[in-house]
Amino acid sequence: MTNPQVPSLTTAQVGRLLGYSTQQVRDLERLGVIPSAARGVNGYRHYQEKHLVALRAYRALAAAIGPVPARQLMPVLIGGTVEGAAAQIDDLHAALAGERSRVREALRGLDVAVQDSTEVFGDEDAMTIGELAQALDVRTSALRHWEREGILHPLRTGSSGSRSYGSRAITEARVIAALRAGGYGIPPIARILDQLRGHALTADAQRILTDRLVELTRRSVALLAAAGALHDLLDAAAAGGLRPQGATG
Repeated sequence: MTNPQVPSLTTAQVGRLLGYSTQQVRDLERLGVIPSAARGVNGYRHYQEKHLVALRAYRALAAAIGPVPARQLMPVLIGGTVEGAAAQIDDLHAALAGERSRVREALRGLDVAVQDSTEVFGDEDAMTIGELAQALDVRTSALRHWEREGILHPLRTGSSGSRSYGSRAITEARVIAALRAGGYGIPPIARILDQLRGHALTADAQRILTDRLVELTRRSVALLAAAGALHDLLDAAAAGGLRPQGATG
């Protein structure tokens, strides 16, 4: 809650209290991470408790979701409605939970790919692009995209050049789908597939996904730790303490 009795603070004092340089404080104000400060007759900024509240909330958010997303979100939390701000924070928790679920599903998919790669596979078991897309629950356009990126290599059969996915291509497609579901881009997936093609195991792929789970857990805990600072921010917003100088209503 904003306390009007708290004396004004200089930029340097705010920085020392929260571990930022004076330039960082000015930059965060310019970006809307904290409310605009009032100016004295001498032109110097005068900060109050509400600025400390906003900076604490930003610092806590940055630890949980990263500095760039936190900088993008803070102006929304400060300038919007309390209901909207609360919904945004709820969405952060939901996004982390959803990503954790996708990574776990990716690990399960990777296990299936490894198991299937050891089974006896005949030519009659090859899949068309439609069959493989259905098996992986992806679009055929995704399979074509992976092929264009050079990470999936179907055979071309018949005079029409139809795609045919044999044992290796199916295993690779499952690994790609698993890692994509875990949020990984083409370059790291390509490196893992290069190792697979050299008869390496999928330990690296599993390690990447497991590390991702560890990082998501850290972010979830950090977001929980941010609850107090975010509560103070919403409390100040509800009281109108975060409105820009001179704002009414």
